[in-house]
Amino acid sequence: MTVAFWTVTTAIKGITSLLCKIEGDPLQQVPQHGPLILVCNHINFLEVPLMFSHLQPRPVTGFAKAETWDNPLLRPLFDLWGAIPLRRGEADTVAMRRALEALQQGKIVAMAPEGTRSGTGQLRRGYPGIVTLALRAGVPLLPLVYYGGEAFHKNVRRLQRTDFHIRVGQVFTLDAHGVKITREIRQQITDEIMYQLAALLPQAYRGEYANLEAATRQYLSFQKPQGGDGLAGGEADLSLADIHRP
Repeated sequence: MTVAFWTVTTAIKGITSLLCKIEGDPLQQVPQHGPLILVCNHINFLEVPLMFSHLQPRPVTGFAKAETWDNPLLRPLFDLWGAIPLRRGEADTVAMRRALEALQQGKIVAMAPEGTRSGTGQLRRGYPGIVTLALRAGVPLLPLVYYGGEAFHKNVRRLQRTDFHIRVGQVFTLDAHGVKITREIRQQITDEIMYQLAALLPQAYRGEYANLEAATRQYLSFQKPQGGDGLAGGEADLSLADIHRP
């Protein structure tokens, strides 16, 4: 960890803690060692600096749209944090390789299957790119959601702090059971993952995945029995193109 990394990350952690009332205790459930795909929802810009800084000292990386590096203010920050630029709408094999390397190094790779900000906090349909990485890497996945951040802009105008709630689910892996991963199966696995996020959220935030009775877990393998209110329950020839779509 460089001095610049520590200084910038500590400053951002302090700023986000000042602007938000962060429910940080659930982050203690994130494993402290080993490769991990952190599956998250995506509301707005807030969760990226907040989650990255508060997950330290765990090494964390994640995908960001390649256009971010065109911003002279964000480019040095994302380079400092080791974010992975992703060219949306195409098979970005370089991004895939960098993510696999990060996992091999024991890092957390954070991914938002929705592919873009919801703005409202309600879940959108997930894109199957996460299935690509998870099947190729063979590492555990951990669902993590946040809500409350959608009120950030309104609260700032009112000089109020924002309640930022965090919920962490149960670690699982993907098991394709040796079947050929078709487009339909890939989307089914994605939906099974997204239902794990939905089960952690209040009803008003579940969006496309509001009907938990429709959830399946055919391709999810949990390490131990699920507690609480959440749901539980070879390398694929796939493309990374649909991690994000324009």
